[in-house]
Amino acid sequence: MTKMKSHSGAKKRFRFSATGKAKRKHSHKNHILTKKNADRVRRLRGTTVVSEPDQIRIELMLPHGGR
Repeated sequence: MTKMKSHSGAKKRFRFSATGKAKRKHSHKNHILTKKNADRVRRLRGTTVVSEPDQIRIELMLPHGGR
C-alpha cells in the first residue's frame, strides 16, 4: 500500500491545538481594510477553532497531524 499523503493546501492553513482541535485564521483580513472599521478588523485577529463538521474533514486531509 502506498503512503498516506497530507493535503498540501490544508497543511498551510490549519494547525492543531494541544487537545487536537484544528485552528484556523479568520477570513476577510487580507486587503480592502480601509472600508472595514477598526472594531471589525480587531475581531479578525488571531485564530479560532474550526466547526465540528469541518474538523472531521481536516483530520481526513491531514492524517499525520499536518506534518
